Amino acid sequence: MQYQRRPLVNQIRRDAWVEVNLGNIEHNIKEIKKLINPKVKILAVVKADCYGHGSVMSASTLLASGVSMLGVASVDEGLQLRKGGITAPILVLGDTPEWAIESAVQNDISISIFTQEHIRVCRYIYEKSNISPKVHIKVNTGMNRIGVKFKDAKAFIQQALNDKALKVKGIFTHLACAEEESVTKNQIDEWLEIYNEFKTEDIIFHAANTAAVFSYPNLQFDMVRVGIGISGLMPDVKKGTQLPNLKQVMSLKARVVYTSELSEGEGVSYGYSYISDKKRKIAVIPVGYADGVSRALSNKIHGIINGKKVPQIGNITMDQTMIDITDTPNVQKGDIVTLLGSDGDEFISIDEWANILNTINYEISCNLKVRLPRIYTR
Repeated sequence: MQYQRRPLVNQIRRDAWVEVNLGNIEHNIKEIKKLINPKVKILAVVKADCYGHGSVMSASTLLASGVSMLGVASVDEGLQLRKGGITAPILVLGDTPEWAIESAVQNDISISIFTQEHIRVCRYIYEKSNISPKVHIKVNTGMNRIGVKFKDAKAFIQQALNDKALKVKGIFTHLACAEEESVTKNQIDEWLEIYNEFKTEDIIFHAANTAAVFSYPNLQFDMVRVGIGISGLMPDVKKGTQLPNLKQVMSLKARVVYTSELSEGEGVSYGYSYISDKKRKIAVIPVGYADGVSRALSNKIHGIINGKKVPQIGNITMDQTMIDITDTPNVQKGDIVTLLGSDGDEFISIDEWANILNTINYEISCNLKVRLPRIYTR
């Protein structure tokens, strides 16, 4: 049996993939740097597989672009970077279970601390291995997620600084509503008390996330933490903020695997949420809600094929999605359909899907599952 072979950027075994433009990551870091004092360091947040973009490949590009440190959500994410050959400083921004702290220390991964149990375990590891755990102290100024409460923070920080078992490398907080100036002011008022009392050249103070970098130039301190901005996506920002020229890094593409014709009155997919009003031609692409293309997007989105937008029709299924190619002549098996990203003059943004689903762009990119291969381009 003969079949057509197609050259690919990378060897994959399915006709659907996520494309990551590393050149756009470089561009976005350059744009963000324009907003930052040259003396201020950048921590790139690459948790959740760098928001779905692939942490190891993205981290390499970020470090080459001038990023100083990487942020992850767990020790496992840090170990994945280490196994990928990343030697740069790594900070676990979330809580590290006591039983995982030793693995972090052994692999030169800094952890966030904010409880007495964290200090106790760090001291035990130091006594056992003669290695001082590197830590950043997380202060809760109003996010109310994790962190030592502001009323207890000064005593906790002093205790940590006095403990010879610890290497306190940083102190940080996180803004809950960077788009709301009044809420942010309350948090920063508390934060400045901490900063003014403990500021030294040996400790990195950091508070600004992507939204704060864009909205509050005065909140940069020693380092900023940039996450979603790396991807070319915007968080909620303060009204009146001048936005940088970021480029979307991620595209979602699939090849047509089958075409067929519909007669008037025929339905498509489970539940017949779409019924043809005339004779139509449809194409099937092998991507579905198990890949992160939400079923709630059914009959509400488009794809781009041969530079033209075409509607998606019928309920999106676990592994397959149907599109209407009636008005797009000469579509053949193997043609590429772009669900997110650009083709010719047409562009579909991640924000478009987020608006349909009444969610945030972070969730869309993170939900594009790992069973979709990542193809890296420049």
